[in-house]
Amino acid sequence: MCGLCGELRFDAQVGDLDQLGRMLKQLSRRGPDDMGQFQQEGLMLGHRRLSIIDLSPQGHQPMQDTGLGLVIVFNGTIYNYKTLREELMSLGYSFFSHSDTEVILKAYHAWGEDCLQRFEGMFAFAIWNTREKYLFLARDRMGIKPLYYVLDDNKIRFASNIQALLAAGGVSSEIDPVGLHHQLILHAVIPAPRTILKDVRKLEPGHHLRLSAKRDIEKKRYWQLNAQRPEPIPTEAEWLERLHESLRQAVRKRSLAADVPVGVLLSGGLDSSLLVALLAETGTEKIHTFSVGFDDQPEEAGNEFEFSDQVAAHYQTDHHRYKIPNDQVLKRLPEAVAAMAEPMVGQDAVAFYLLGEQVSQSVKVVQSGQGADEVFAGYFWYPQMHEAKEFAPFYFDRDHDEFLEAVNPAFHGGDHSRLLADQALSAAGADEYLDQVLRFDVTTLIVDDPVKRVDNMTMAWGLEARVPFLDHHVVELAAQMPPELKLRERGKYPLKAIARDLLPHSVIDRPKAYFPVPALKYVRGEFLDFMRETLLSDTARQRGLFQPAYIDKLLKNPEQHMTRLQGSKLWHSALLETWLQTHRL
Repeated sequence: MCGLCGELRFDAQVGDLDQLGRMLKQLSRRGPDDMGQFQQEGLMLGHRRLSIIDLSPQGHQPMQDTGLGLVIVFNGTIYNYKTLREELMSLGYSFFSHSDTEVILKAYHAWGEDCLQRFEGMFAFAIWNTREKYLFLARDRMGIKPLYYVLDDNKIRFASNIQALLAAGGVSSEIDPVGLHHQLILHAVIPAPRTILKDVRKLEPGHHLRLSAKRDIEKKRYWQLNAQRPEPIPTEAEWLERLHESLRQAVRKRSLAADVPVGVLLSGGLDSSLLVALLAETGTEKIHTFSVGFDDQPEEAGNEFEFSDQVAAHYQTDHHRYKIPNDQVLKRLPEAVAAMAEPMVGQDAVAFYLLGEQVSQSVKVVQSGQGADEVFAGYFWYPQMHEAKEFAPFYFDRDHDEFLEAVNPAFHGGDHSRLLADQALSAAGADEYLDQVLRFDVTTLIVDDPVKRVDNMTMAWGLEARVPFLDHHVVELAAQMPPELKLRERGKYPLKAIARDLLPHSVIDRPKAYFPVPALKYVRGEFLDFMRETLLSDTARQRGLFQPAYIDKLLKNPEQHMTRLQGSKLWHSALLETWLQTHRL
């Protein structure tokens, strides 16, 4: 796991290494162990390294193979790199390192863009062909690793976060009206290729982009998710057996592909607890687990230690608990916002940020349970959608009319979010309506929440988070399962069935819970004061993003203005303004 950046010019100009240096500085927390640069004519590559596989200097990036005429910068992990390495050696390739980075380089030379079909893992990388003068960019199937870029007539500039692109200069602070529509309606999810900024784009998951020095541009999709039943349809027992084995392989791969210890972020919920159980099943010894909790509020407990302690005791893990006072949450919130590549309203972002700070002092790699609810229909709105055969009434934070009421008329336009959803939900390759919904969620929406949130908040501390429930083999298998199987027992039935023989039933049968961050859940006290000061600040008024009457309405009765998924509309507005101010836009 690392940070990458670079630039390819189309105008025969030589790149500015000072700009590359400014980008690398903004990526330093993603890769604290090493730094490297490469320049050839109009091409620059930069890399910040977090050493996970092959800790020796041979794993240094940018990695160049002069014999092949290729240079690479890479962020992520290829879990099956050892198998691919053996296959490539049988084809005559020799290796100077033991890294997965070099495997990508050789695989691209051997198989071209088809190498992407062979990779199992999370990745974003850029390969420069020094002889034919073209750049190849690629992003993993599930979009776990980020890749942002700015493209104009003279150049493409790319990086692992927006902060690096802003540091290089030349990026307008103009807001994208379509991105803003998604931000405020899809709870801060702006699907690729758009972002909140008009100049900045991101490569779509499961896509690659090739650009020549003469500005020939070609973008292709190399993976898509099929959500149809196979023939013959497996029995329930067969579904569960296949899933159990697929999950075992997913956690095993993410445990073995590291030359450093791998831990688990253990919340106490079903998903992270099942990861611990599966690791134990695969024979992993001395599992490191980490839990975080906060102070209680009158309405809600601030931690789930009751459940995480049971799992840790059951499997005798090397367990670490961190209790963080609520007054630290608001105090540290600006740091978490500064680490966000894009504005994120998930209140557990600061929890992951503070947990990442603590965990990074013990391990460099953790497995995390993100994605299970979306892959296996664990949220309360999925049965509603399944029955009503509708999406927007159960998911959108605001309808289009309220969006028009909320923002400056300069940003008014079409109902972009409904159009996006309608197109995704009518695409071929899904048998039932819930199949369409889950495919849309898994391939598009969760890329930005929660996947991006976990990446940003852990990488802010040089901590790599791996997400086994988003292993593409697991996702492909789950997408073929009938909705009724997933919806049974209030959702996620296949995971619950597998867990019956592995976990305490109190962990499995408890009501669905969410990462508790009480200090940011209840819109009152210092939290309310913070939002009021932000939205009524001179900077916010001068920006004029929101209509004053709308903000006044939210401030008058803040706890009455909640989204359909019970998010605070006031917080959504304040977080966006805070992010813009933090990044001086």
